[in-house]
Amino acid sequence: MKGKVKAAYELIIKNLYTKKALSSTQLSLRIKKSLPLTTQLLNSLLAEGYVMETGYAISTGGRKPVMYALNPDVIYVVSVAMDQYVTRIVIMNMKNEFVSPVAAYELPLLNNSNALSLLVKKITRIISNSGLPKDRIAGIGIGMPGFVDVKRGLNHTYLASDGKSITDYISEKIKMPVYIDNDSSIIALAELKFGAARETRNAMVVNIGWGVGLGVILNGELYRGHNGFAGEFSHIPLLFNGKLCNCGKSGCLETEASLHIVVERAMEGLRSGQVTKLKELPSNDLAAALFQTIRAAHEGDRFAIGLLSESGYTIGRGVAILIHLFNPEFVILSGRGSAAGKILITPLQQAINEYCIPSLAEHTSIKVSTLGENAELIGAAALVMENYKKETVAQVARKSIAIAVT
Repeated sequence: MKGKVKAAYELIIKNLYTKKALSSTQLSLRIKKSLPLTTQLLNSLLAEGYVMETGYAISTGGRKPVMYALNPDVIYVVSVAMDQYVTRIVIMNMKNEFVSPVAAYELPLLNNSNALSLLVKKITRIISNSGLPKDRIAGIGIGMPGFVDVKRGLNHTYLASDGKSITDYISEKIKMPVYIDNDSSIIALAELKFGAARETRNAMVVNIGWGVGLGVILNGELYRGHNGFAGEFSHIPLLFNGKLCNCGKSGCLETEASLHIVVERAMEGLRSGQVTKLKELPSNDLAAALFQTIRAAHEGDRFAIGLLSESGYTIGRGVAILIHLFNPEFVILSGRGSAAGKILITPLQQAINEYCIPSLAEHTSIKVSTLGENAELIGAAALVMENYKKETVAQVARKSIAIAVT
């Protein structure tokens, strides 16, 4: 009985985290428990301070239902968003609000044998500086690039761990639960729970970054594949350009479409005397160089618009394949590159028009993420809450051991 009651508490907390506010009737349907039991569970969580009443919902006839939400400052999550060059870390509450400043660290991952130990030091420092007791932190969620085996806790591309579990290593050092996933899957999870895919059953979330990743949402759930490698969109052999990809193959999508290529071409254009608003771009800060390029495009610079349009068109060729394979309702442009917004949509749609069967393409809409560059941080937090199992909830469950689970 204890296990069933504890699971019911956890389901309530998970549902309130993603849905923000629900009535006892709505929760009863979601956790598949009777209304009297759900009400008792809610009362216990209210007494413990996990849940609070937020007022009444609009009446649809009869008494207005009381709405319940999580107390945002009882449970916290450490959220880590990594790319190949920079790692961002923040502590978030149950409203996905930042309760510590976002700390950004230069942490190159390629051929860096110290990357994992450095990551642990950075996370430890953030937790220590926050002043929060560890028993209030549900866990650490980490989004990272590379081929991530979620089940075994391994990254086959970065964060060398000698075949040992990355999650176990970090958890042993910091003494709290740790969850990892590929950055594109994390971003898709954020879009599914809180973003543009929230009300959709089937969507492709394209993570436009230093590579071009993909998160696949099928039947309302994130599809990770057999061992977590689903969505390696960057490495579709789409091109015949002879360019070597960092995966060791040639002609991959990312060799023409990634933001890394956009920045490289911007720098080449400046060196060759291209007429543009862009000034000298910092070669040692790709994120800053990209920001300047996207800003110039939004200001109407033809050269910058052209660079992003080339990338968007190539991505669109890949998206046409996805539409044929998955027939999604939406394709959502997310990640760092979503800042380019509508500048990417037109060439991407043009490629879809050229390469996709019209009867399929007409039922797929293109959206730009509203979460922007915070998508990975939000997704990392959602990953923790997706796996939420906290001992303090078990303590609440023990108080309600007499409740009959139906």
